Amino acid sequence: MKLFIMLGSINMALAVAIGAFGAHGLAGKVTEKMLQNWNTGAHYHIIHALVLLVIGLLMSKINEPSSLLNIGGWLIVAGILFFSGSLYAMVLTGVKTWGAITPIGGVAFIAGWILVAVTAVKHL
Repeated sequence: MKLFIMLGSINMALAVAIGAFGAHGLAGKVTEKMLQNWNTGAHYHIIHALVLLVIGLLMSKINEPSSLLNIGGWLIVAGILFFSGSLYAMVLTGVKTWGAITPIGGVAFIAGWILVAVTAVKHL
């Protein structure tokens, strides 16, 4: 429970800093398309950082270990790393093949959300 609240909080701080860097540090230095990619990564990053906070709170409400929710949380973390991380890497390096990793993160997000939903049906 505490771990996901901590991870969510750290990721929220990172997402805000990364978004600000994109707006102020990358503007005029990368193409508009690359800046859009950066913003997409930051947008998904902040949404899923919030989800990690929610997962931590759900864990405290359920009052029993839920391996599905735990796995869902780690899938959300993986989604942030692979989806947002690959977009950040692509923009910073200019290597567009980083974009091939992005869908792996998207699938991790989807699987994580499904496990959160299954947990809610079973426990709430």
